[in-house]
Amino acid sequence: MSRMIADFKAFGLAYLRSRTGFFFALIFPVILILVFGAIFSQTGTQKIDLPVQDLDNGTWSQTYLAKLNATGAFTIDMISPDVDFNRYIKDELKVLALQIPSGFNESVNNATRGHGPPATIILKGDPTNTYFTVGMGVANAVALQLNSTVVAMVQTENLGSPQYTFIDFFVPGMIAFTALTTPMFSMSSICSEYRNRGFFKLLGSTPLKKSEWLTAKILWYTVLMLASIAIMYVVGIAAFSAHFTITPMAILLVIVGVFLFTSFGMFLGVFVSNPESASALANAIGFPMMFLSGIFFQLESMPAYLQYIAKALPLTYLAEGLRATMSLGNDVVAATDLVILLISGLILFMIAARAMSWKGK
Repeated sequence: MSRMIADFKAFGLAYLRSRTGFFFALIFPVILILVFGAIFSQTGTQKIDLPVQDLDNGTWSQTYLAKLNATGAFTIDMISPDVDFNRYIKDELKVLALQIPSGFNESVNNATRGHGPPATIILKGDPTNTYFTVGMGVANAVALQLNSTVVAMVQTENLGSPQYTFIDFFVPGMIAFTALTTPMFSMSSICSEYRNRGFFKLLGSTPLKKSEWLTAKILWYTVLMLASIAIMYVVGIAAFSAHFTITPMAILLVIVGVFLFTSFGMFLGVFVSNPESASALANAIGFPMMFLSGIFFQLESMPAYLQYIAKALPLTYLAEGLRATMSLGNDVVAATDLVILLISGLILFMIAARAMSWKGK
C-alpha cells in the first residue's frame, strides 16, 4: 500500500509539473466553460441584424416594418432604395436581408378586397444559417398578421448557388482551423526547445543564416497546408458533393495565414523558457481563438462583446476571407481580409525574428 501511495504521489507531482498536462487537466476545461457559456448564455435574447430595403414606402410597408420591429427579434437597418440589394448582401456578407418591392401597398389593398393574390415580401439569405430559419419564421408570421385575411407572404431566396450546403461553408473554416493549429502549435514548441537547449547557438556556428532557417520553416508549413487543402477539397467533393471553389485568392489567403501563424508560434516560442510552457501557452491562446472566430459557431449567435473580441482575432479574418472567396465568390471582402492578415503577420514576424538570438539562448 505504501509503495502504491508513493507511486501515486510521484506520478501526480510529475504530471502536474508538466505545463501541458496541467493545462489540459485544469485550465482547458475552465476555458471551454467560459467560452461556451459566453456564447450560449444569451442565445435566447440576441437580436438578429436585418438590413431592410423598402422600395414602396407606403402605408402598408411602414405598418409591416413597425410590427416587425415590435417583435424584438430584429435590429433593423434600413438600406437606401438606390442601393443594389443583391450586391449589398454579397459585399457585406449578410446572413439575411429583407426587401419590400415597389407596388406593395397596392398589392395589399387589392388582396384585402379579394381582387388579387397576396403581396410578396422578399427575404434573401443563407439557408444553412440558423438565423435564416428563425428570421423567415418571424417575418412570415408578421406578414400574416397584417390583416384578418392573408394579404402578404414572405418569399425566400437563396443568396448564392441553389445548391448551397453546410459543407460549402464548413470546409473553408476547417482550412483556416488547420492553418492555425499546424504551424502555431508546432513552431511554438520548436523555437522554445531550440532556445532552451542552445540549438540556435549551434545553428549560428553553421553557414545557415537565421533568415534561411525561418524561410524554410514557413515554406514547409505552406507546402503542408497546400497538401491539406487538396485532401480536404477531394474529400468535400467526393463525400458531400460540395460546391466551394479553390480560387487564387484562397491560395493567397492560406499562404499569408500560414506565414502569420508560423510567426505567431515563433513569437510565443522565443519568449517562453521551455517547450511545455510554450505548448501550454499556444493551447491557451489557440483554442479560444478557434471557438470565437466563427469556424464552429456563427459570430451572429454570440453576445456583442464576444463579437468585438472575435474581430480582434486573426483567425476570424482568415475564415471569413476563405468563405468569401471559396463559397460566395466575393474577392473584394477576401482581399480586405488578406491585407489585415498580411500586416498582422509582418508585425509578429519582425518582433519574433528580432528577438530570436542566433548566438545563444
